[in-house]
Amino acid sequence: VQLQASGGGLVQAGGSLKLSCAASARTFSNNGMGWFRQAPGKEREFVAGISWNGGRTTYADSVKARFTISRDNSKNMLYLQMNSLTPDDTAVYFCAAARGAIPSREGPDYRYWGRGTQVTVSS
Repeated sequence: VQLQASGGGLVQAGGSLKLSCAASARTFSNNGMGWFRQAPGKEREFVAGISWNGGRTTYADSVKARFTISRDNSKNMLYLQMNSLTPDDTAVYFCAAARGAIPSREGPDYRYWGRGTQVTVSS
């Protein structure tokens, strides 16, 4: 599975961005998917996860109610709608495919990782 994240950019605090992640293989529809991020000097952290059919989602407390993860299995696409962005959301965002069908908050539970996309939120 090859993953490619896109949609990052520079936005002012309070603004919105929508990230996309394109997957290359049909097995995408069988796997849970997730978004992670890594800020400079910080460890990678979980942002959001979604089950294989979109029926279950989970979010980090820091983004709950502001971010929405979704997927379109017919297009092999994963999305992350980010609203009410703050400078603390500045990071490189990565999409990842889980080893199983349900989402996980743990990085080792993800088998495939895409190249990240930079999100910068100015104050």
